[in-house]
Amino acid sequence: MKISIITATWNSGATLRDTLESVLQQSYTNYEILIIDGGSSDNTHDIVEEYIPKFDGRLHWHTGKDKGLYDAMNKGIARATGDIIGILNSDDFYADSDVLSRIAEGCRNVEAVYGNLDFVDASDTSKVVRQWRGSQHRPGAFLKGWHPAHPTFYARRKCYERLGGFDISFDVSADFELMLRFLEANRLSNRYIPHTFVKMRMGGESTGSIGKIIQGNRNVLRAFRKNGFKVPPFYLLRRLAPKALNLIKNKMHI
Repeated sequence: MKISIITATWNSGATLRDTLESVLQQSYTNYEILIIDGGSSDNTHDIVEEYIPKFDGRLHWHTGKDKGLYDAMNKGIARATGDIIGILNSDDFYADSDVLSRIAEGCRNVEAVYGNLDFVDASDTSKVVRQWRGSQHRPGAFLKGWHPAHPTFYARRKCYERLGGFDISFDVSADFELMLRFLEANRLSNRYIPHTFVKMRMGGESTGSIGKIIQGNRNVLRAFRKNGFKVPPFYLLRRLAPKALNLIKNKMHI
């Protein structure tokens, strides 16, 4: 199966090489990477041009104004030709060379897969700040505070064609709404793969400030309402408590 990797960029010159190198190192080679650039003014374009020959026709890019990160992702989804679609942010990178092979194998008999995520220090990516360890989805799990780490979420293209892409009215947490719609509201067949897929630098769109975190949680509540779910009492506490405990545990081991 062919995998489409979508990377949205905007002035991503400081980190994009790490992202692209991690794709080049994959043992599974039946993939394409689509770079959707929002009109960068740094050296992002130069880096893309440098790497195009290295991908031997598997790197495609588009540049132009967009309506934000999720709009750029939707543009990538619309251009994707693979059987499976996933997002690799321009400041993230694959954890090892076998990630895509695990995804391809895991998707053989299901419509979506997801795995584990390491949050790493932005200036020292060898330093793990927090770990996100997933688990297998069960019906109702989202209402109990569970959801996959979106950078590890891969779904078949036909699912996007049937259920739609990211709702760009969610300027934060559109990824949560999409996974809620796919897994909980529409019950796509899915599989948790107990392997670290992605290393994610701290300080990104959803981890960069308290304000973004608060806004994100408000959008999570709106996502439930949009998809016809009644939010149970103390939901936000149940959602945030495991993350706080995980952060404390990881700090104790640093």
